[in-house]
Amino acid sequence: MSEDAGTKGNGKQRAIWSSQRAFILSAAAAAVGLGNLWRFPYMAGEHGGAAFVLAYLISVIFIGLPIMILEFALGRRTRGNTVAMFSYLSRRVRGVGWLVVGLTTIIISYYLVITGWTMGYAVSSITGSLQTFSEFTDGYSSLWYFLLTCLATAGIVAAGVAGIERFAQIMMPALAAVVVGLAIYGFTMPGRDEAIRFMFSPDFAMLRDPGLWLFAIGQAFYSLAVGSGYLITYGSFMDDEMCTTRASSKIAGIEMGVALLSGFLVFPAVFTFGFAPDAGSELAFDTLPRVFQVMGGGALLAPIFFLLFFNAALSSCVGGMKVIARAVHEQLSLPYRHAVLVTTAVLVILGVPSALSFTPMNLSLAGRPFLEVMDMFAGTQVVVASGLVTGALIAWLIPRERLTRKLCAGHGTAANFIVSVGRYLPVIVLAGLLYSWII
Repeated sequence: MSEDAGTKGNGKQRAIWSSQRAFILSAAAAAVGLGNLWRFPYMAGEHGGAAFVLAYLISVIFIGLPIMILEFALGRRTRGNTVAMFSYLSRRVRGVGWLVVGLTTIIISYYLVITGWTMGYAVSSITGSLQTFSEFTDGYSSLWYFLLTCLATAGIVAAGVAGIERFAQIMMPALAAVVVGLAIYGFTMPGRDEAIRFMFSPDFAMLRDPGLWLFAIGQAFYSLAVGSGYLITYGSFMDDEMCTTRASSKIAGIEMGVALLSGFLVFPAVFTFGFAPDAGSELAFDTLPRVFQVMGGGALLAPIFFLLFFNAALSSCVGGMKVIARAVHEQLSLPYRHAVLVTTAVLVILGVPSALSFTPMNLSLAGRPFLEVMDMFAGTQVVVASGLVTGALIAWLIPRERLTRKLCAGHGTAANFIVSVGRYLPVIVLAGLLYSWII
């Protein structure tokens, strides 16, 4: 990580990524985490299987990727925190920056809880006492591991961007190798054929359901980290020589690949062991221990997988906490490490209810665990709204010629398509929602 190529609006030196490869791996690590390994299977299981998968892939390519490129472009142009970048667009939309930071705070508060689950599973697999999810939630392990994860995340964020880069370059390739291996093993399980039908034989009539598209777009934004400030913040550390379009395409390809691999890993086990695909947020944590119990060498592979799973989840938490801490540091003029402490305290307070929803307290809302309610609200509805608003503001408030220079997509069809998605997609989505309400 170099300190000599970027400056913030106040003239201070700002670190940049040491290479495009380091940037791609770091941004992918921040986005992959739980969004694909945990959330994609459970969302696909609850929302139609193959129809959801198809809608998700379309949403990533034609909606999520263009807005991802716009967010990276804004970050690289302004080289500031999320709030400062919206202020750059217009003083009148400065408040949107704080809303995005607030959204990220809510998401990371329960993300830390799930990351704590991966830490707990890593510990139990190392000690040879890998538990089922019901056993794990019999006591208050969800709360204690949540607090430990908060401390670990704060420590990495306090180390700065260089620490994130070194962390990602080691973890991402190792995780990819293990997930590929486990997905291959999944194809040897008895439930393979049913899993393939579930993931790749869509009921096309379901694609007429606006609700399905809302969840698919939400998952696309969630897995790409669109609308949550990650991309803007990570883009602010990009070198001017990096191509935002090329880098974004590679990151999106990684995201889609990991999402599909997670389905190949989870759903064969779901149908082999008789789990319900729509079991909810605990789906991956119910099925994976069973896989390791029956596979040859599972006792040795389980600790490796869950350690990497924990690292992937932790990297997402690190990215989110950095978005929040950077805004607090630069906007409120707090020393950086003080900003990290303040951010951690807020996340602990907000995350405790989600942690308690998977303990003997069973904290819930409307009959669902508090954590799942938060995920449905913040991780779908609010993320979609935030991503669409962010893309529209960037595409409308930055002159097209100036914006396309930052896109590294030239002035042809690709650049025009990217800008048009940002400008007109919110109108299309709003019209679709109104149509569904009227019909």
